[in-house]
Amino acid sequence: MGKPAVSDGPHANLEDLPEAVPARSVWGRLPLVWILPAVVVLAGGFVVIREKLAQGTSIEIRFENAEGLEANKTKVRYKDVEIGEVRDIRVGADRKEVIVTAEVHRNAESYLVDDTRFWVVRPRVSGAGVSGLATLVSGAYISVDVGHSSAKRDNFVGVEVPPIVTADLPGREFILHADDLGSLDIGSSVFYRHITAGQVVGYTLDPGGTGVTIKVFINSPFDMYVTDQTRFWQASGIDMSVNADGVKLRTESLASILEGGVAFGTLPGAPAAKVAPDTSFTLFNDQDRAMRPAETEVRPFVMYFGGTLRGLSAGAPVDLQGITVGEVKSVDVEYDQRLGLLAFPVVVDLYPQRLRGRTQRTERAGNGAINSRALIDSLVAHGLRAELKTGNLLTGQKFVSLEMHHDVPKEKVGWSQQPAIFPTISGSLEDIQDAVGVIAKKLSKVPFDQLSVRLMSAMNSLDQTLKSADQLLHNVDTNLAPQVQSTLAEAQAALRNAKELLGQDAPLENDLGSTLLQVSRAAKSISALVDYLERHPESLLRGKPAATP
Repeated sequence: MGKPAVSDGPHANLEDLPEAVPARSVWGRLPLVWILPAVVVLAGGFVVIREKLAQGTSIEIRFENAEGLEANKTKVRYKDVEIGEVRDIRVGADRKEVIVTAEVHRNAESYLVDDTRFWVVRPRVSGAGVSGLATLVSGAYISVDVGHSSAKRDNFVGVEVPPIVTADLPGREFILHADDLGSLDIGSSVFYRHITAGQVVGYTLDPGGTGVTIKVFINSPFDMYVTDQTRFWQASGIDMSVNADGVKLRTESLASILEGGVAFGTLPGAPAAKVAPDTSFTLFNDQDRAMRPAETEVRPFVMYFGGTLRGLSAGAPVDLQGITVGEVKSVDVEYDQRLGLLAFPVVVDLYPQRLRGRTQRTERAGNGAINSRALIDSLVAHGLRAELKTGNLLTGQKFVSLEMHHDVPKEKVGWSQQPAIFPTISGSLEDIQDAVGVIAKKLSKVPFDQLSVRLMSAMNSLDQTLKSADQLLHNVDTNLAPQVQSTLAEAQAALRNAKELLGQDAPLENDLGSTLLQVSRAAKSISALVDYLERHPESLLRGKPAATP
């Protein structure tokens, strides 16, 4: 068999092709001594990459001071679970704060949002109680309250006071406005029917210093009882009031006595509607003022009373047969230069709708102001007058009483003045004081000096008379006493003789007995004679007939 044919070319004969030689690998050319360093470098690179991937997020937190904080030791915790650690602490550029650099784990990066709050947990003693005692052993740590915002953030301002309410606590926040803070503080309790229902979480001074704004958090489910008819009032300490109604003592709980508190309730019988969070309410000073029904109409009047106004103060009730129909707003002084007289106006607010009947209260009349004026005019025309009365003899507090007097002169309300002038009369106490004053004036006219001279003269005469009487008694004792004694002795002797004569065996007694016996016999004879004459009256003329043989 012949050789295969090949094409023409430079190597047309296969036998002329060069022989293949195996190439040597790079690893084969490297010395074995470099294998170990290469493995170490690869392992180190893997560790670095792993640590880099596991490294958390670095954040900065600003605090007023770094008390209890230590770098590479103080932990960052959320719900007592460690989520980071403090890496560095330094003083800020303005030297007013410290900047804490902390590293937060990668699985907690979602916590770092705009409204997240940080604070240092230390042992604290406040009105809300004692907290952070565990840090006495474990040391201080930074606690976290995760917010609800979606905006990321890596620079925070720490909260110096631990928040009372955290973001995950169910409930709602409301705003209260008051004239002053009273004894409230952050952490003070909020009560509903004497049950702790929330806390005071903050307060600020209003612009201009006219009042304070207080933020309260009502826990769920108590927040559902806050409606547009809800009223808040101070329940701090012991609420003791002394007024014309007497002495009142009220408190919510022992905790409110020590740390203060706020209470709330709903007006009875009023239709209520739910309110949104952060709704504003007025914080009243006490429960009585808070739970008063809302007055739809208030009419101011001024009243002028005679006599002293001591004991009457702003806030005193205006009373109509035990029903409060108004309130004293102010007690003032007026001087009339033309007449040179002092007057003491008492400004009161009357609530006309309380004077109407039940059916009239429910009517919606467009001329309500005219009706109330006509109502007051009618009452005054029929004798309604205002007078001062003492509500409590112990405290001396007074109030304004409205009563019907049918024997008083006709008067009208002075509607031309602002406020209108309401007619008044003097009370019985003022009448008694006037009568006492008149008696005192009459007594001042009595000539006590002359009476004293005459009284001294009479006393001297009486003294002389007593001396004469004493001398007379002395004479009686000296001269008459012996005679009186002898007379008494003779009288005693006469009595003894009479006793002897009237004794049981005395002769006189025997003679007297026989005499009485004879008298008795004579009486019987006379009785027989009289009886015979009654039967035989003719014997007085004829004599006694002879006896028949």
